Amino acid sequence: MRPSPSWLLQLAVTLLTAAFLIIPALQSILAGFTSNYFRGLSSGLTLKWLGEVWDLYAHSIFLSLWLAAACLFFTLVIGVPAAYALARNPGRLSRVLEEFISLPLAVPGLALALALLQLYGSMSGFRTSWAFILVGHVLYTLPFMVRAVLAVLLAMDLKTLEEGAATLGAAPWTRFRTVVVPNALPGILAGALTVVTLSIGEFNLTWMLHTPYLKTLPVGLADSYASMRLEIASAYTLVFFVMIVPLLVAMQWASDRARRITQ
Repeated sequence: MRPSPSWLLQLAVTLLTAAFLIIPALQSILAGFTSNYFRGLSSGLTLKWLGEVWDLYAHSIFLSLWLAAACLFFTLVIGVPAAYALARNPGRLSRVLEEFISLPLAVPGLALALALLQLYGSMSGFRTSWAFILVGHVLYTLPFMVRAVLAVLLAMDLKTLEEGAATLGAAPWTRFRTVVVPNALPGILAGALTVVTLSIGEFNLTWMLHTPYLKTLPVGLADSYASMRLEIASAYTLVFFVMIVPLLVAMQWASDRARRITQ
């Protein structure tokens, strides 16, 4: 059976779109391994530029990982109980609170950073610490954690599960720890991967909040493209891909699993 013209057209458009997106990324990665980008592969392959990236930006890479881990901790501590409270108390007030929590999603990162600078910019010790960037990351990523967990909790019969545990003598904290959290785990995992990915890759908000001694991975990437050799910037891009792509794949898997539970 010969494929229809419409199917061939869809395939051609898909392949062209994929090529448009993938080929520049592959060229950038290849540049990070060539001795001289402008001479191409004829100049030879080298790992020198990856070494340069590590020497110049290792602090930025570790700072991003630390911020992502701290951001994940605070969004779990705040977001999971918040989603639980919203799920247990449905109504108009809960919907209003949910929209309030989601407000940072509707505000550009630069505007959110400017608001933080206006509020806390005069606190010099806080302003120049990594905790200042962390506050911005938590505000930006918290809605993703709350919504991911809330979607799973609303899809289950939470009231029946808790009543069953209560009849067996489980206290409120025990019910939350042994009943709610295990059942909400797919949503927690999806939210956690989203938070970590967004925190590592967030640029606009971090660009406004960072100091010369607090460059995160995306800010360092922008700095490398602006002030370093193209080969170094390309090698930095490869490091960024190695960190982000596995997280994106894991996030897609976790989101699919959470979606199957909520259906």
